[in-house]
Amino acid sequence: MKILYYDCFCGISGDMNLGAMVDLGVDPSILSSELYKLSMKNEFELTINKEQKNGITGSRVHVIVKKHDHVHRHLKDVNEIIENSDLTESVKSLSKEIFLKIATAEGLVHGKAADKVHFHEVGAVDSIVDIVGAAICFEILGIDKVYSSPIQLGSGFVSCAHGTIPVPAPATIEILKDIPIKTGLVNFETTTPTGAAILATTVKEFKSSINMKIEKIGYGVGNRDLSVPNLLRVYLAEIY
Repeated sequence: MKILYYDCFCGISGDMNLGAMVDLGVDPSILSSELYKLSMKNEFELTINKEQKNGITGSRVHVIVKKHDHVHRHLKDVNEIIENSDLTESVKSLSKEIFLKIATAEGLVHGKAADKVHFHEVGAVDSIVDIVGAAICFEILGIDKVYSSPIQLGSGFVSCAHGTIPVPAPATIEILKDIPIKTGLVNFETTTPTGAAILATTVKEFKSSINMKIEKIGYGVGNRDLSVPNLLRVYLAEIY
């Protein structure tokens, strides 16, 4: 059985996840060509580079947004962008499931129905790319099952469209209810709602350790220099 195992010692964000997938062997040109099947293909481009954190080399994926309007989208708008693409049905289905997870959490936090939530940052172009990109990568890698360690969330406060909020962000912790977490490693938001939703939707079991034969190791590089490596480590492995 081919599995992915997420080692979230410093959390997870959408771009870190894409970086780890590329580092595992997803062809950047194939990832880009699939993402450009979205109707918003003229609104972004990807840059992918090798970078180091604390001496460890990984892949950094940066979504360059060509339009800088602060667009507010509802779940229906996001689903239409996904449905109107030429992506495979499995990629469409998983992408919409991840977005529903976020919308439901945001709705509970703000006292609204999921379909009434304005997505703000999460509905922005880069977040759509991060989530649809994750679904594309899972399909390319042909994964049978996804596992994860407990997820490090960080601590402190973060600024967003609603002002200053505590870490973990309310939507993040809502998404991760009933999932093993850790907090306090650094004074920074190490796990974003997008990263949390990707794991909450795809991971079948959260375990601190697992018996596996590791085939490849991928590192997704984050955008901060911290006291610990700002990296997401993911294993492509076989269960034995």
